[in-house]
Amino acid sequence: MTRKIGFYAVVAYVLYGLFFYWYLFQYTSPTLPFEFQGSKADPSTFLNSRELVLSEEYSRVRNFLFFISTPFEWLLYLFILLFGFSKTFKKWGESSAKYKPLQTAIYLFWLNLTAFFMTFPLGYISYSLSKTYHISTQSFPSWMKDELIDFWVNYVILYLIVIVLYWLMRKSQKKWWLYAWLLSIPFTLFLTFIQPVVIDPLYNDFTPLKDKALEAEILKLASASNIPANHVFEVNMSDKTSALNAYVTGIGSNARIVLWDTSLKELENDEILFVMAHEMAHYVEKHIYIGIGISLFFSLFGLYFVYKLMHWIVHRWGHALKISKVEDIHSLPLVLLLISMLLFTVNPVTNLISRYEEKRADNYAVQLTEDPEAGIVTFQKLAKTGLSEVNPPLLVKIFRYSHPTMLERISKLEEESIRLQNQQQ
Repeated sequence: MTRKIGFYAVVAYVLYGLFFYWYLFQYTSPTLPFEFQGSKADPSTFLNSRELVLSEEYSRVRNFLFFISTPFEWLLYLFILLFGFSKTFKKWGESSAKYKPLQTAIYLFWLNLTAFFMTFPLGYISYSLSKTYHISTQSFPSWMKDELIDFWVNYVILYLIVIVLYWLMRKSQKKWWLYAWLLSIPFTLFLTFIQPVVIDPLYNDFTPLKDKALEAEILKLASASNIPANHVFEVNMSDKTSALNAYVTGIGSNARIVLWDTSLKELENDEILFVMAHEMAHYVEKHIYIGIGISLFFSLFGLYFVYKLMHWIVHRWGHALKISKVEDIHSLPLVLLLISMLLFTVNPVTNLISRYEEKRADNYAVQLTEDPEAGIVTFQKLAKTGLSEVNPPLLVKIFRYSHPTMLERISKLEEESIRLQNQQQ
């Protein structure tokens, strides 16, 4: 049974990979619909011929890596169970430490280390791809530093979750999923609150915006939106990427509006103000809190499904997977596999909600700045510096795009620009 499960899993993964290779490299075409050709959303109007080719090549390979990476993670966790590595990691923990929390820490270290090394090649290929196409400016030592920070941050967070989760499993075999969800509410809020001041600074340096004249203009926009902001933060990203970005992070008193320094270098002031107005919309419309609420909503059903699926899978294939009891720590790879599969499944829904919020933020920026032309140029520059697809294939949009496509965003702003011009005449 063990060999059969492993064989069918590998065959399914290979067929899945072949499908997406065919879909991305053979079936889909970057050609724009006729009605958008020659418009400001047409990449041929703001990219030269070489940039058009590079954008197409880069996007296809990057999308292919995305689609094969997550199922590879599932395959990895499955084989960790099938070959008994999870039970071995548990034994190492029990033989190395006397106390249960320390045993769990050792088990989790070996599990995470195995996952890190097995997924490292795909991560390195993605990094090398970005370097080859001059999206990434990050040196290998700097990239490795970020990878190691990722490892330890994820390790600490996962350790806290696992300790509580398996304690609940042992205490209440039928209701642990509900108690876990209730505890996840304050934990999620806590992580979101501390992220801007504890986690994000581990990766980059954040400072108040140095251009005080620009900051005054941004704060004027914030005042018009009734946002009690005193600072705008800039982050040093030019050592890592040439791409442009800005975002809102954190909640409560730790909420921040952040600009990458690459955006400051590449964008004009009116374009930066449009970007800032867009980010302010997320604050005004409570998108961060809505996002937390949606995440908690899905996690409630997700934990329930994991609970049901765990018992069904262990009852049917527990022997092959080397799992005797759901509440035993060596069942963790199955938990991680199921959670990853559920997250991948609901990704189209969460992306759809996010695209709706981003569309509203674009509309808000137009209303606040009354300058859709600045938005058009901004999005053209975003596409140019990031070699982004203007009109991605449908499955790419569904599974990857948390923002509307550049085709949708630019064409909408072009309509707004024409409408404003007609009003002024």
